[in-house]
Amino acid sequence: MTETTGRLAGKIAVITGGARGQGAAEARLFIDAGATVVITDVLDDEGKAMAEQLGDAVSYLHHDVSSSQEWRDVVASVIETHGRIDVLVNNAGIFQIATLEETTDDDWDRMLAINQSGVFFGLREVAPLMRAQGSGSIVNISSIAGLSGTAMAFSYSATKWAVRGMTKSAARDLAASGVRVNSVHPGIIDTPMFEEFGEHGGPVESAIPNGRLAEAEEVGGLVLYLASDESSYCTGQEFVIDGGWTA
Repeated sequence: MTETTGRLAGKIAVITGGARGQGAAEARLFIDAGATVVITDVLDDEGKAMAEQLGDAVSYLHHDVSSSQEWRDVVASVIETHGRIDVLVNNAGIFQIATLEETTDDDWDRMLAINQSGVFFGLREVAPLMRAQGSGSIVNISSIAGLSGTAMAFSYSATKWAVRGMTKSAARDLAASGVRVNSVHPGIIDTPMFEEFGEHGGPVESAIPNGRLAEAEEVGGLVLYLASDESSYCTGQEFVIDGGWTA
């Protein structure tokens, strides 16, 4: 269990894709650490139910991360309600098993719109606010697929490499303003996304050197560290949590 008490006291955090899975686990940890959290998603019923379950420190906003206008609307709403954004976790994403030759135009466009443009829009909307504050932490959720080639998930891997690159570029742009940008590269996590592996799930799980899937809270603990002031000298870096997969 990650020790969280007081580590994000007084901070306002936005977590995309927070209705379930990894985003919901991050929200729980952030609340326990003292943050006020806004979770966003397109899964409105699940998002509202999660916010209600997590209590008064959490609110939910509908948010399609592939829309630059919806990003502007979400950021404006958070600023109107809370006055600032201290932490942004670009967590929303999709996954698909498809090789290079199996990837259709529609598959490619959808993957880039959510996984890549969604992160870009978030960075672009939040950066000037954090720059004006003189502080802030942005955590972009990439993947081990953003560290090496992934044959079975061509378009997914392409977007996760892009997230890694955008993280480094944004970190350079914002470092002098006191704003940090880092990426987290999880291995295989026990969340609904794992179901996308289908028949490949068993072999993938058995290939993990640590012998098991990661729990969402384990990855969330690393995200919490990067969101907190404990990681004040960390920016532009990729943090791997994969049970030994890339060792």
